[in-house]
Amino acid sequence: MHAGTTTGTTVPQRRVSRLANNYSPLPVRAESARGVWVTDASGSRFLDMLSAYSAMNFGHGNPTLLAAAHDQLAAMTLISRAYDHTGMERYAAALSDLAGKDMMVPMNTGAEAVETAVKVARKWAYEVKGVRENRAEIIVASGNFHGRTTTVVGFSDDPDARNGFGPFTPGFVTVAYGDAAALEAAITPDTAAVLLEPVQGEAGVIIPDAGYLPAVRRICDEQGVLFLADEIQSGLGRTGETFACDHVAVTPDVYILGKALGGGIVPASAVVADSDVLGVLRPGQHGSTFGGNPLACRIGTAVVDLLKTGEYQERARTLGALLRDELAPLVGRGLVSVRTIGLWAGIDVDPSLATGRTVCEELARRGVLAKDTHGSTVRLSPPLVIEPSELSWGVAQLADVLRALA
Repeated sequence: MHAGTTTGTTVPQRRVSRLANNYSPLPVRAESARGVWVTDASGSRFLDMLSAYSAMNFGHGNPTLLAAAHDQLAAMTLISRAYDHTGMERYAAALSDLAGKDMMVPMNTGAEAVETAVKVARKWAYEVKGVRENRAEIIVASGNFHGRTTTVVGFSDDPDARNGFGPFTPGFVTVAYGDAAALEAAITPDTAAVLLEPVQGEAGVIIPDAGYLPAVRRICDEQGVLFLADEIQSGLGRTGETFACDHVAVTPDVYILGKALGGGIVPASAVVADSDVLGVLRPGQHGSTFGGNPLACRIGTAVVDLLKTGEYQERARTLGALLRDELAPLVGRGLVSVRTIGLWAGIDVDPSLATGRTVCEELARRGVLAKDTHGSTVRLSPPLVIEPSELSWGVAQLADVLRALA
């Protein structure tokens, strides 16, 4: 904390807004941010314990990433994919090597990357596996969150995401998350792929049993099915490994990446796989005006360079252990349960005490930014650059909120 500043405040919501009402933000109006601290127009400061859902893994205004962005801004920000640019192959090689794969296709948002992976899986099914045209199926998991495009919400079981947006794209089969037997039973000769989050973030940081992902990998191998891992939130250091799949020594056929890949500066996402999978794409079959733009490539390459040091993965492991240890005493004192993996936690508030929204509003009044999901659950995912004292202070504010609500 800096002397002379106020921590936490509330901002009245505007009576008239020109924004569509597709978000219901907490009463905080940010003006600037640096590191793990966000400041509003009045000078009040907030500890960011959300990191824009892991998009800010490396902190606000990370100097290395800003330097890369400024350098590229002065040179060139966009050129059509009808041409090449000097940073494209460097970015592709860096990210592919980080994932241990042959190649990648750059996109912008996480949802675009998921849509890309779906297209690739279907085309692979027809051209490589021999599935009959228009018959390919993809198995997904209950509780999933892969974005909000019309295809993706069609296989969501969240009524807020799904209701009112049909008709939906066919070709998806839902099974229970964490149930490998149910997944295996759902596979047919038309199954192209299994699409899973190694850790379900939006659902409340749901961590499967250690045997689940290895079982998925085995089943996919035996049945000739692709394993698509949506690591948009869980990847790039958040869980204490480069990818969440690394915790159980599983390598998917396809990594779907986003959020932290853009360093919190630009939207950047990617699908990374070997050439026998991504090689099914040919010119004109998929693309994006901004996907792989020079600015995103430069920042994405800098992000990979940060991860190659291992520093951020180690910080997530060490600070994650601290977060786990400091949250544990709150179970039975306002919290029903806590789930942590790396520097990422899903905490279930006693629903008789308060909703997750109420807890987050009270945290904001005390200078902490967090986000609720699904009723009484709150997610914590601070930037990996947070200091131990700052993390402890944030958890102390949560403890104060729970005591005040009791």
